[in-house]
Amino acid sequence: MSKKRTPAKKTSTRKAGKAKKKVGIWRVIRGIFLKILLLMIVVGGIGMIYLDAQIRQQFEGKRWALPAKVFARPLEMYPGLPLSLDDLKIELSGLGYQPVKKVSHPGQAEFGSSRVRLHTRGFRFPDGEEPSQELLIDFSGNSVSRIRDGAGNNVNLARLEPILVGGVYPQNNEDRDLIRLEDAPPFLAESLIAIEDKGYYDHFGISPRGIMRAMWVNIKAGRFVQGGSTLTQQLIKNFYLTSDRTLARKLMEIPMAVLLDFHYSKDEILQAYLNEVYLGQAGSRAIHGFGLGSEYYFSQPIKELQLHQVALLAGLVKGPSFYDPRRHPERALGRRNLVLSELRNQGKITEDEFQAAVAMPLGVVKEKSLLKGAYPAYLDFVKRQLRENYHEEDLSSEGLRVFSSLNPITQAKLEIGLTDTLAMLEKKYGKRVDKLETSAVVTDPQTGEVLAIVGGRSTRFQGFNRALDSVRPIGSLIKPSVYLTALRNGYSLVTPVEDEAINLKMPNGSVWSPQNFDKKTHGVIPMHKALANSYNLSTVKIGLDVGVDKVIDTLHKLGVTRHLDAFPSLLLGAQGLPPIEVAEYYQTIATNGFQMPLRGIRMVTDKDGVELSRYPYQVKQTIPGDEIHLLQYAMQEVAREGTARYVYSQLPSNTNVLGKTGTSNDQRDSWFAGFTGNRLAVVWVGRDDNEPLPFTGSGGALRAWTAYMKAERPEPFVAPAPEGVEYLWVDKATGYLSDERCEGAIQVPFIKGTRPEYRVDCGVEPLQNTPKNEPVDWFKRWFRQG
Repeated sequence: MSKKRTPAKKTSTRKAGKAKKKVGIWRVIRGIFLKILLLMIVVGGIGMIYLDAQIRQQFEGKRWALPAKVFARPLEMYPGLPLSLDDLKIELSGLGYQPVKKVSHPGQAEFGSSRVRLHTRGFRFPDGEEPSQELLIDFSGNSVSRIRDGAGNNVNLARLEPILVGGVYPQNNEDRDLIRLEDAPPFLAESLIAIEDKGYYDHFGISPRGIMRAMWVNIKAGRFVQGGSTLTQQLIKNFYLTSDRTLARKLMEIPMAVLLDFHYSKDEILQAYLNEVYLGQAGSRAIHGFGLGSEYYFSQPIKELQLHQVALLAGLVKGPSFYDPRRHPERALGRRNLVLSELRNQGKITEDEFQAAVAMPLGVVKEKSLLKGAYPAYLDFVKRQLRENYHEEDLSSEGLRVFSSLNPITQAKLEIGLTDTLAMLEKKYGKRVDKLETSAVVTDPQTGEVLAIVGGRSTRFQGFNRALDSVRPIGSLIKPSVYLTALRNGYSLVTPVEDEAINLKMPNGSVWSPQNFDKKTHGVIPMHKALANSYNLSTVKIGLDVGVDKVIDTLHKLGVTRHLDAFPSLLLGAQGLPPIEVAEYYQTIATNGFQMPLRGIRMVTDKDGVELSRYPYQVKQTIPGDEIHLLQYAMQEVAREGTARYVYSQLPSNTNVLGKTGTSNDQRDSWFAGFTGNRLAVVWVGRDDNEPLPFTGSGGALRAWTAYMKAERPEPFVAPAPEGVEYLWVDKATGYLSDERCEGAIQVPFIKGTRPEYRVDCGVEPLQNTPKNEPVDWFKRWFRQG
């Protein structure tokens, strides 16, 4: 019996051992599981602490990279200001003012035949707050005659808010205009909540019911098609995460939304959402936030939006591309009306308000009609000047405010003048002028401020900026520097010069034989006539006589900074400059020899309006005023009787235009640079492929320049004679001293001590005590000559 029981005992022992071993394994597994669970809790806790810190740090710190905003000059109006009603319309259109029958809100204007009533929006300038106010502006012809406020009181000075030209965007090209929740228009928050998150003010950052509903839809679809996100979750996704529809991103989004809701009020989160949400794409620029969305779609500040406009913006949140009102107006209209319907069903608006709103059109402006971003060439100029003093990160993230000297009225007139002229040339010359391009720069010669820039024919599109970067041979635009060099080295305006054939042997053995445009020679002529008629041969003779090196020195004193080779062909403008550098060169001539760096920025402030830097008026005299005065005399002859005489077929005779036409070799470039009392403009017309043109500087660029100036109505140029200059009567043919009663006598300025030695005898006794240094009224002088 005992032997039979022994195996049973052994079996029982083995079973007990196995049981103990299983219990031990499960105990180990359980221990490992508990440790892993504890580790996960610790790691999760640490992760939550880290997430919590990150959320609070980013939400409470600098939440967005704010691009620097560039503003045009503000329009300052006062009685007597040269400003027409049409000019004011250009300004108000750029500001997005709405024409109405009766003004009732800021941003509206009521137009009469000679009167405008408008309600300004107000603006925070660096020097103080400009209040929003109602203004009544009366016009008399092309000037402001009277300004009154809403109470009928006379206003001596009123300043409109400046047009927002554009910005310096971060690498992700995001753009936004920040708004506060209290500044949002009525029904914006209600519309957003009604269509996107009805329980926003009741949940704790997430909606369990919404998540379960979305999970069921996704399970049925077999993929992620619905998120069930609250506004808080959407903000987390946009602000901290990515828009990828993945399970990992969704799992991360939920605790972050709960944490955000725990730390901050609903209104704080909602305000952040209003500024973060993506609402569309303008080329490479991403439109974020309702503030910028209002400008982008309606060209209005968000505070001025009405119910139907607010509903459209709220509806776009679901899919800015799918519901794009410009490309898919029917979809956008349906979505907008759905938002309005939700507002009505939730009791936020009445039935009458609903019916009135759904009856309204979308009212979206054309994207290309917006003036914001409409000046890419000018903005490019401002950016280059900014980068001399500011880091790129500061410009793209710190919300700097840049106040420029851009004049939107001048810019509009310049664009029209150029494009209309190109259209005229194409109609006249047909296929011979295919692919014409243009560029131009306008400055105020009294201050050196750049008022307008056109970088190409497509004025509203970014691309190659010909005004700043296209280095083209300037042709006869170089000649004023040649004649100024001669005046500085013993010549006078009546010095006889030879306009005869030249054959100049070059160092490489070739022979340079320049010609006049008319292929003729003109013998011996007074120097001022050679400039007026732009004779090449006499110009080369003068330049070689005084020395090419001295001409280059004069160019540098006039403001040309780039290297120039001392080749004889320089005397006829064979070397190139971009229009902006030509403008700086002619600016010194217009300002009586004072070199004045061109500037496009007046002031830079931080986002709160505190001044950071100012770009003051800078000037230094590099050429004596008496020498410049003689050159100015010769340059006004260019327009009176020379190559630019077309000007006075379009402009009043008393405008006193000074300038120079320019045509490069083989007529590949058409130029005109000229100035009046308050405007200097340089215009280039040509082709990017460098093909010849069927017209010269006077047939192309001069026409565009004149078309612009005709619309601008510039002030006449006035040139008081400096102390070192005396005006004498000389014989027009010989340059000898004469008498005002003699036939062919003209009045010419001379630097004292350089009067001609000889006098013509016309049979009259010289007048005694004739004033020698009176201010010059060139209009009267030319009128008297016939």
